[in-house]
Amino acid sequence: MTDTGTDTGEITLEPCEPGKLTNDQLRTLFLFEKLTDEQLSWICDHGCTMRAKAGSYVLREGDPAEKFFILLSGTIQLTRMVGQDEVETNRTEQRGVYMGATNAYLRDDGVQQQYMGSMRALDESEFFVMEAADFGHMMREWFPMAVHLLEGLAMGMRNSQAAVGERQRLTALGALTAGLMHELNNPAAAASRATGSLRQRVAGMRHKLGMLAAGKVDPARLDALVELQEEVIERAAKAPVLSAMQTSDLEDELGEWMDEHHITGGWDIAPVFAQGGLDVECLTEIERKVGAPELLDQAVHWLGYALETEQLMSDIEDATSRVSSLVTAAKQYSQMDRAAHQWIDVHSGLDSTLVMLTHKIGDGITVVKDYDRSLPQIPAHPAELNQVWTNLIDNAVQAMQGVGTLTIKTYLVGNQLVVSIGDSGPGVPEELRKRVFEPFFTTKPVGEGTGLGLDISYRIVVNRHGGDIKLQSEPGDTRFLVRLPLSEPSSA
Repeated sequence: MTDTGTDTGEITLEPCEPGKLTNDQLRTLFLFEKLTDEQLSWICDHGCTMRAKAGSYVLREGDPAEKFFILLSGTIQLTRMVGQDEVETNRTEQRGVYMGATNAYLRDDGVQQQYMGSMRALDESEFFVMEAADFGHMMREWFPMAVHLLEGLAMGMRNSQAAVGERQRLTALGALTAGLMHELNNPAAAASRATGSLRQRVAGMRHKLGMLAAGKVDPARLDALVELQEEVIERAAKAPVLSAMQTSDLEDELGEWMDEHHITGGWDIAPVFAQGGLDVECLTEIERKVGAPELLDQAVHWLGYALETEQLMSDIEDATSRVSSLVTAAKQYSQMDRAAHQWIDVHSGLDSTLVMLTHKIGDGITVVKDYDRSLPQIPAHPAELNQVWTNLIDNAVQAMQGVGTLTIKTYLVGNQLVVSIGDSGPGVPEELRKRVFEPFFTTKPVGEGTGLGLDISYRIVVNRHGGDIKLQSEPGDTRFLVRLPLSEPSSA
């Protein structure tokens, strides 16, 4: 039997010998263990055993759902397409698991059902195969009440999941977008303010330069003043960072000197020189090179404009660099333009997640990063791990209610990389610790949590990556320990 998939290549299933199973053999499969001999005989007559070669597709997502498969032996991989990436959803070698046309018994209302995912045999595998029409007929005839219940359940869950899932995605996207926009707004506003001030300073500098030139300054003295401008800017670039007290004292000294030398608006210019780390000695050098006392006022203002212009350009550079860093972090977080599965440095995802959650973390929480940078890269689905880090960090921040210490630590234990995300909150009571990974269980007030974050995190870490996630908690020290294998996980 050969089916042609929608992707390149063919799906080839070869008949096994003798091709059928006996009633006793069927009864060893958990789906059929309670059926009567008559029912088992019907199934035997309407099914056969098939073999798939290692590495070959058994069914492809989007193809018509024509067959129902039960695994007899071998290892299979189930995948779904997410954008342009084929993402693994499960890998198993458990005998008796089923896939394919699993909803063949549902009313289709004339709409042809399709496979919801793809299945590939990782090694030579054998299946018991039934046509979808036969499987659907069997279910409707033998278990009519169960089919009615399953139809209602399937349709109800499909509708509720669509509504809830859409709302959750929009809520999560809205929260991340709001935080990112807040972070982008700060440097963007700073760059805008600096640009406006820069325009004014450049205009003022041109004006003062014209006044200097009109003051009958001889060429040699003007050249010396231009040279002094370069020296002042270079000195400011190398100036040490001063404390608030040191800066205030320096402003006072510079202001007094300018008052003594009749510099107009000296107390407005003094902070500019102080921020550049220039002292009274530098002003004395300016006075000496200008020579003419009547030109000193214009010269000091001109140099002040030049110095402030450099400072404003540095502010713009810092602001635009911050915007660029935020955009890079957003791309890293979303794994835009990257393969779904790759070898990664886990610290990159942790850092990008922290950047994305900066607004939510706030100023009251101290972030401590204790990374072991010597750790090797690991095989992972980075976008999914970023979802885990988001859930765990978000829980930690909420537990501390905006005040405390968030500690993220990485280290090696045997052949596993461990990521510890801890908080200094009140802790999780002992009776609740065993339930935190249950679906829909939450300790948050009504309306603040869905109880799905930790359940999703558990499935991503354990089912998708072959790792483990544990909770250790006591008042003032709660830690989620995520263990990830250093090599590709074996079949689950």
